[in-house]
Amino acid sequence: MKLGKVLVTGGAGFLGSQLVKRLLPRSEHIYVIDDLSTGNPRALPDSDQITFIQGSITNEELLEEIMPKVEWIFHLACRNLYLSAVDVRQDFDTNLYGGFLLLQKAKSHCPNLKRFVYTSTASVYGNAPVIPTPESFHQITMPYSASKFSTEHYCQMFYHMYQLPVTTLRLSNVYGPGQLLSNPYCGVVTLFFDAVQNGRPIPIFGDGTQTRDFTFIDDAMEAILTASVHPDSIGKLYNVGTGKEVSIHELAETIGKIMGHENYPIEYKPKRVVDKVYRRAVDITFLEQDLHMKPAHSLEEGLHKTRQWMIQQKDA
Repeated sequence: MKLGKVLVTGGAGFLGSQLVKRLLPRSEHIYVIDDLSTGNPRALPDSDQITFIQGSITNEELLEEIMPKVEWIFHLACRNLYLSAVDVRQDFDTNLYGGFLLLQKAKSHCPNLKRFVYTSTASVYGNAPVIPTPESFHQITMPYSASKFSTEHYCQMFYHMYQLPVTTLRLSNVYGPGQLLSNPYCGVVTLFFDAVQNGRPIPIFGDGTQTRDFTFIDDAMEAILTASVHPDSIGKLYNVGTGKEVSIHELAETIGKIMGHENYPIEYKPKRVVDKVYRRAVDITFLEQDLHMKPAHSLEEGLHKTRQWMIQQKDA
């Protein structure tokens, strides 16, 4: 299905750039807005189909110029977990006000809008008492989860009050090819591979027993793209993950083995201010039942593909 003209906010980041690559053969034209606070425009494909704009999603004039041209909006731009904790005001301005502004301008300046897709986060679950955690639960523990959860509610409000065709996906710890080390806040998988590759101990904050639900990038992208065109996904919210929790210690051991090492050394460090969640795995039953989707990659498969990509990057 051709999507016509598309806007991707945060399109120079890890998730955004990978989404843009997959949207290219499906779209007439892609507009990318990114302030490059953590993104890298070199991550984007070189194509006449892409218009890159360095700017903020809080720039009303910019949004009013772009919005009338597009039919699909993928809103991925945000301050990440760490940066949100460092500067709560920036978290509010970008994640919450920026999200609200996009919804408002989509309503007023997008006469041909087909879908507004919002990528939220499994961070809204905090330390959930039920693992895997269904969409119905929430426990807000950090500025990042507060702003993302609030934007989810604005998405629902714009859907119910103005019939804006919104779809929300809560992503869980996405990793894989495209996660650049040039971003100092890149994910734990890339950091662990880099440590082993360069002969450094794998750094773990805490004792390593904390768990996460690691989602391979291809599976996350497939969920986003499927939900963006599925007629039954409008007004709904889906968990995107594997439903399986993996300890950080197990992740480190697996990466060490993939790199050819048994019992690779680990350096345990004190927990950081953002290390609030002990266990995480999301319940993907609704995604499976409603959109007939389930992840295609095991953790080992995803890690091997990530390793191969890192080798290619090193040799390039």
